Formats: sequence, structure tokens, C-alpha cells
Amino acid sequence: MTYRRIGLIGHADTLIAMGGAFLAAAVLARVGSRIGLPTIPLFILAGILLGPHTPGIVLVADPHELEMLSALGLVLLLFYLGLEFHLDDLKAGGRKMAVAGSAYLALNVGAGLAFGFVLGWGTSEALVLAGVIGISSSAIVTKILVDTKRLASPETKTILGIVVVDDVFLALYLAALQPILSRSDSLAGAVLDGGKAFGFLLLLALTARFGTKLISKLIHTSDDELLVISFLGAAVFVAGVSEWFGVADAIGAFMVGLMLGSTTSGERIRKLVHPLRDAFGAIFFFAFGLSINPGDLPGVMWPVLAAVVLTAAMNIASGMVSARVYGFGPQAAANISTTLTARGEFALILATMAAGAGLDERLPPFIAGYVLVLAVLSPLAAGRSHWLARVLPGGRGRGGDGDSDAGAGKLAVPA
Repeated sequence: MTYRRIGLIGHADTLIAMGGAFLAAAVLARVGSRIGLPTIPLFILAGILLGPHTPGIVLVADPHELEMLSALGLVLLLFYLGLEFHLDDLKAGGRKMAVAGSAYLALNVGAGLAFGFVLGWGTSEALVLAGVIGISSSAIVTKILVDTKRLASPETKTILGIVVVDDVFLALYLAALQPILSRSDSLAGAVLDGGKAFGFLLLLALTARFGTKLISKLIHTSDDELLVISFLGAAVFVAGVSEWFGVADAIGAFMVGLMLGSTTSGERIRKLVHPLRDAFGAIFFFAFGLSINPGDLPGVMWPVLAAVVLTAAMNIASGMVSARVYGFGPQAAANISTTLTARGEFALILATMAAGAGLDERLPPFIAGYVLVLAVLSPLAAGRSHWLARVLPGGRGRGGDGDSDAGAGKLAVPA
């Protein structure tokens, strides 16, 4: 009886934390919609205010309590992103996507590595900062595109292509970084891990390319309940298997979305996944806020601000390069630049890895502060990208030649 009672109390605490997280996110989102603020920073703010690092009400004492819900939120966000990225787009824009993605990585990862060496915190720290500063947040990018209603805009395919290239690079980067952080000298081990990750990515790509008809038959059902269970199970299962092979769970979910989006059930899946994506996506950003300790930020304020300015400059440069590759004008370049500026879940993973490897103690709070600032600024900037378009080469007020005006105005925040 005693053990059952203890278990019930723990179960109740978990339910209260989960329900409170949803309600807090909903309340702040409603407040934000009335004053024109995007939801992402408000969800993060809710996690900071109700987490263990700030005074007052502590709704969730241990961020790990929401770890599984947060992971599900990330999986659903990237699964939805895959649904919107059609295989025809991938095949038709393969060369341009590779050029735009490579340019983005070269500018941002290169700047991050140089910034790390300038800080003088150490070589391993510089290699970590290369990834932190160089790779955009797939989850926040997805949410921005949804909130700004730009999923149908021409430049969105470019943004999604860059995200795909980022995620492929991410798998190889993590495989190479792991032996460095663990002080391992085994080059063979790093090559093996990289090969496993690349092989699994290739398998997913081939399945998406040649297995659409078979997948369409397997997933098809007239029952919405069975369809939800089927696509949710597939996305979560493949995301988990991806982790085994050293590939980010997010890209596994993305590839499942890519496969299912081209099936005869694709349109129904898009409609059915909407409420799941929004609900668990909110928990992802709330849990993100729980991990941030505002008390650690003042000591790294100046490096954070410098990194934010550097990131903004590199994203503007890479946005202009991408727009030129695809033949877009200044408004599209501004949309690409501001949307991809966000940094998020991957940077926090690197912060955890850096802490576990015993690297410079300033690195985790720096990453937390950097991610927080950009998670707030990127949605705000994306909603007002026409301001940037005016000052880019060829800009003439709102939107340039050849640009879509979709999403050029203020950020649309759902009530």
C-alpha cells in the first residue's frame, strides 16, 4: 500500500507538470497574440519562469520529466516539415539545394570555428562552437514557417533544402566530434560511425525514392484513428532507429514525413498531424526554457552578443547567396536569412556534450544565452523581414523583383 501511494503521488506530480506546461504555454500564447508577439519565445519564457532556475512557482523541478514529451514535439515538428517537402522538389532542385546548403554551412560553420578560436577557450571548445553557431534549428525554422504562413512561398523550398543539407552535415559532424570530446585517438572509430550514419541516411533516401508505392499501400486506410496511429508509430520508430545509427532523430522523422507526404494519404496526414504538431511543439519549446538558467548568463553576455551579431551577418550573406542561386530577389533573400537565423535543439545537445566532456565551464551558459537570444529574435525578425529587404541590394520597399509577398508582413500568431 505504501509503495502504491508513493507511486500515485509521483504520477499525480507528473500529470500536474504536464498539464501545467500546456496551460502555461496556452495562456502566454493568447497574451502574445493580442500584442503581436510570436509564440516561440513566449513558450520558452514560460519554461524559464516556471522552471527550477527562477524564484516563484516551480511547476517542473527536473527538466527531464518532460524529456519524452519534448522529444515527441521535435519529432512531430520535423515530420511535418518532411510532409511539406515533396520528393519532386528534392529531385528537381538537387544541385541548387546542394550549392545553397553548402554555402550556408561554409559561411556559418566557418565563422563559428573562427569565433571559437578568437575567444581562446580551447581547440575542442572551438570545434563545438563551430556546430553551435553554424547549424540552424530545424524545429524553430518549421514553427516560423507555419506561424508566418509561408509554407507555400517559393523561397520556402530553398529554406527546407538548406535544413536538409544541415541535418546531413549534422550526422557526419557528430560522428567526427564524439571521439574528440571523449579524448579518443581512434580515427577508425570515427570513420566507422560516420559510415554507419551515411549508410542509414542513404537507405532512408532510397526508400523515399523508390518505395513510395509500397508505402502508400501499407499506410492507406479509411479509418482516421488507424491512420494517426500508423504515421505516428512510423515517425517515432524511425526516429529512434536513426539515433542507433548516429543520425539525429529529427532527420529520421523528416525522412518519414518525406515518404508519407508523397503517398495517396499524404493530404489527410497533413490535416491529422496539425493538432499533434502544435500541442507537442509547444511542450518542446517549454522544455527548452526549463533548461536555461538566467543566473549563468551575465558572465557570458558580451561573447553572446558578439556571436549573435556574427550569426546575423553570416545568415544575411548566405541568404543573399541562396537567393542568387535560385534567382530570387531581395524579399526572398530576407525571408531566407531571418528564418534560418534561429539556433536551438542541436546547440543544447552540444552544450550537454561539452559539459560531460569537462570542457570550459563558460561554454554551456554561453550556448544557453546564445540560443535564447536567437530563439527570441529570429521569429521577430522573420515576421518583419520586409525591413531587411529594403536595405538589401535591389530592394525597393516591400518585396523586390521576382519575390513573393507571402509572409512579408508581420508575424501571424495563432490565437
